[in-house]
Amino acid sequence: MYPFTLERPASLADAAKLAAAGGKPLAGGQTLLASMKLRLSAPEQLVDLSGIAELAGIRKDGDTLVIGAMARHLDVANHAEVKAAYPTLADLASRIGDRQVRAMGTLGGSVANNDPAACYPSAVLASGATVVTDKREIAADDFFLGLFTTALEEGELITAIRFPIPKRAHYEKLRQKASNFPLVGVFIAQYDAGVRVAITGAGNGVFRHTGLEDALNKSFTPEAAATVKIDASDLNSDLHASAPYRANLISVLTQRAVRAALG
Repeated sequence: MYPFTLERPASLADAAKLAAAGGKPLAGGQTLLASMKLRLSAPEQLVDLSGIAELAGIRKDGDTLVIGAMARHLDVANHAEVKAAYPTLADLASRIGDRQVRAMGTLGGSVANNDPAACYPSAVLASGATVVTDKREIAADDFFLGLFTTALEEGELITAIRFPIPKRAHYEKLRQKASNFPLVGVFIAQYDAGVRVAITGAGNGVFRHTGLEDALNKSFTPEAAATVKIDASDLNSDLHASAPYRANLISVLTQRAVRAALG
């Protein structure tokens, strides 16, 4: 690693000042520290957010779950209110990476990083969640902009994410066995306003699939999902899977997710 200084603010206000001055926020460090070790990133100052209690809470607020940005994956997976109100979200968190990643990785860090194969962005997008920062609120549909790119401005910090609780939901993924990232993941959530389907691992970033949403709004059944042709032209093709294979996975995993959501 290159030389750097480490700041440990105790309040969000202090962290925001440091970030605004050019400090690099450090959440769980699952991506940033690895990048620094490989000398792909060389921040001069890290701003460790782990000591800020106001960023770590989890609570149910009416028909919404409010999860702090520094809530670790294990916190979400094991939280009683999350398991009761939104069990699919708790299950997703319980299957991210491995035990060490779940013990250290955070919701806010994952969403801010926006890895194209991360699990959490699919939950945020499929839920129509709201990303709350120290400056504003950003709708999920406006937040994810592409490969490792979000609507966050320089120095802007995620403080929490608000998840509307769906009528029913499910997340299906096929792991890429070497990395534990999903080769493809499909998150479906049904609300009174309609069904939302978010895909991760298949493209240049998380995205909604309107064809599947339209079909499932007409008939929330695996058979309806099976009728939707998945276009492979904009999907990833690499040593792990071809674009047509990923397209087929989207269809298969969506059908499984609907079947599981129906019980």
